[in-house]
Order: sequence, then C-alpha cells, then structure tokens
Amino acid sequence: MDAQILKEILELKKLITEQNMLNKEVLNFNETAIYLDVSHSHLYKLAGNGVIPSYKPNGKKLYFNRSEIDMWLMSKKQFSVEEIKERASNFTLKSGGLQ
Repeated sequence: MDAQILKEILELKKLITEQNMLNKEVLNFNETAIYLDVSHSHLYKLAGNGVIPSYKPNGKKLYFNRSEIDMWLMSKKQFSVEEIKERASNFTLKSGGLQ
C-alpha cells in the first residue's frame, strides 16, 4: 500500500513539474530535455550543431525559448498521402492538366 501511494505521489509531482514548464517562456537544459523527451546527450548534440535554437548568456548554461522550440518541433512537416494527392491534383488543375 505504501509503495503504491509513493508511486502516485511521484507521478503527481512529475505532472505538476511538466505543467509548470508549459507556463514558462524560458526553459533550462533539464526542462528542455524533459519537454522534448530526449536524452541530455542528444539535446547537447542538437544545440551544439545549431539544429535547435538555444541561448548561452553566461557562456556555460544553455537555455531555450519554449515558443522557438515549439516552432522548431512543427517545422519540416511530413505530409500525409492524402495531402500529397490533393496537392498534386491542385497542381494539375492549375497548370492546365498533363500535356
């Protein structure tokens, strides 16, 4: 019984922490790793290679703007097969059909 209560308390703590991150505009390194659900080493690679927007104001610690992270996450959309068919159909109609 005690183990179950402890497990539920830890889960609630995790949910509260994640909810608080959604209210912050600037995330630290650990918060960003949790937000993106990636390992610390992967996040270091992304930031170090300039793949993901980051800030290093004091030359040591990395910080991230949550709205920029969200925009980065939503970039390079993978279109569904239906969207590709619709775009092809619209292109064909606009260009006057196949010749």
